[in-house]
Amino acid sequence: MMDPEHLKSLIETGIPGAHVSVQDLTGTRDHFGVQVVANAFAGKSLVEQHQMVYRAVGQELTNAVHALQVHTTVPEE
Repeated sequence: MMDPEHLKSLIETGIPGAHVSVQDLTGTRDHFGVQVVANAFAGKSLVEQHQMVYRAVGQELTNAVHALQVHTTVPEE
């Protein structure tokens, strides 16, 4: 299990300048939905954007998080 704020912090640290919102999808603190908005995603494919999020979360994906639903976007100009 993981605290949603810790998950948010991992992503914000791994993707500087990102705006992150985290939702506990089941109330069990191991199934999360994240929305990440970051300039760092500009010019990257959706797969590359999601890989950046997975790298930011790192080992927690295999330890504390059972499911991670990811939505990524670039900020509106």
